[in-house]
Amino acid sequence: MPIVHETAQPAATFARTEARDSLPPPSTRRFVLAAIGVAALMSSLDSSIVNAVLPVITQALDSAVAATQWIVTIYLLVLSGLMLTFGRLGDLYGHKRVYLWGFGVFVVGSAVCGVAPSLPVLIGARAFQGIGAAMLTATSPAILTSTFPARQRGRALGLFTTATYLGLAIGPSLGGWLADQVSWRAVFYINMPIGALAFALSARAVPSSRPGSRPHERFDVPGALVLTAALVLLLLALDQGHAWGWTSWLELVCLGGAILSLIVFVRFEAVTRSPMLDLTLFQRRLFSAAIASAVLNYVGAFTTVFLMPFYLIAGRGLSPSQAGLVLMAMPLCMMVTAPLSGALSDRIGSRLPATGGMLIQTLGLMLLSQLRQDTPIGAVIGGLIVIGLGIGLFSSPNTSAALGTVPAVRRGVASGVLGTARNVGMMLGIAMAGAVFSTLLSQAGGEPSGVSLIAAIRTAFLVAAGCTAVGALASFVRDQPNVQRNEPVGG
Repeated sequence: MPIVHETAQPAATFARTEARDSLPPPSTRRFVLAAIGVAALMSSLDSSIVNAVLPVITQALDSAVAATQWIVTIYLLVLSGLMLTFGRLGDLYGHKRVYLWGFGVFVVGSAVCGVAPSLPVLIGARAFQGIGAAMLTATSPAILTSTFPARQRGRALGLFTTATYLGLAIGPSLGGWLADQVSWRAVFYINMPIGALAFALSARAVPSSRPGSRPHERFDVPGALVLTAALVLLLLALDQGHAWGWTSWLELVCLGGAILSLIVFVRFEAVTRSPMLDLTLFQRRLFSAAIASAVLNYVGAFTTVFLMPFYLIAGRGLSPSQAGLVLMAMPLCMMVTAPLSGALSDRIGSRLPATGGMLIQTLGLMLLSQLRQDTPIGAVIGGLIVIGLGIGLFSSPNTSAALGTVPAVRRGVASGVLGTARNVGMMLGIAMAGAVFSTLLSQAGGEPSGVSLIAAIRTAFLVAAGCTAVGALASFVRDQPNVQRNEPVGG
């Protein structure tokens, strides 16, 4: 089968597809954006706020640190493993339906987390919470893409991204304050009023979407099971590799199982009548390039998230609260830049902002690869601002391009692919940085601080910069069809 690039797709195809989707009036779109934004704030806040109170939970539940880490790990595994499944269910049965059910599952899971009497119950509740988060994450971008005309899509996704970054920015400080002033349980209870508000807004504002897939299509249960197994095994191997050892039998079994499951999945999806993942999406160069560059973008982002606390606390002697204030520079810059880059991409297309963002992120990582023990804190903050600027400039145009290039009937799956790429990149970045960091430290005698620590951090940042440079190339070679003017303005 020949590869079909986006430039080969007739412009009228996009116009007819969008014309079938009656866009809501502008007043309704604003309510939809507010509802989706509150949901994004809630889910990102939950992701970052829990990390800040893990030491408190460890002490309160009298558990080991390694066991407590599963509070975060299980959530990420379930979230990542099920996003494609719920994206497909949204395409089949309506995105609003899956989205609203996601609120219910997430809020119930939060309540159980808050009252959990033991660590096993808390971990189980976090897994349930991750199911709700997957339902929300897989459908939110698809809803926005179907609600806004192409000329406004980048701006809408930019504001959605801003809400996500705001949750990431305030989560650690809010979590610490709640744990000090109330209880660690309050970090879960806070989701309940936010979730109730977002549910009410969404039930009122989000249009009821009719199923977009063809009548004969059915949900691919075997494909969903195999794909979920592959993703869980892959992410588990990336997350636990440093603990198990990268050449341990358990690590090799997980990696081997993930690769085998992915091979089985691809072969099965190529012949089934109703595939879980339409593999022809990847024949669109714009979509494939957007996914590849998204993975590499998050590799660079989470290399920074992983390494900077070591540098600031162990290498420079800052307190955790001081380090937290320094680290806020990156998400705050991302929060400001994302809506501006989204609006820019609506005017000039996605290639230049996305590629420029990746190049700026690479520059920031190169700056951090020059860190020393006596580097002025202002210079450190400057490097983080450059990285935040690059990520914010990249994210909205890339998401808008990836979702705008696929048919409306596949936007749920495409949204799930993007979310999965984000989480794979996140864990791959942490795993890669951790492997480089740990290997160089062990070769230097495993010193927890000093010259060897700084040298290990510098090398890991150089590797991350190489990854994002490749991501910039992937972003640059994308096609850029001018589909915006073929879509109806819709008011």
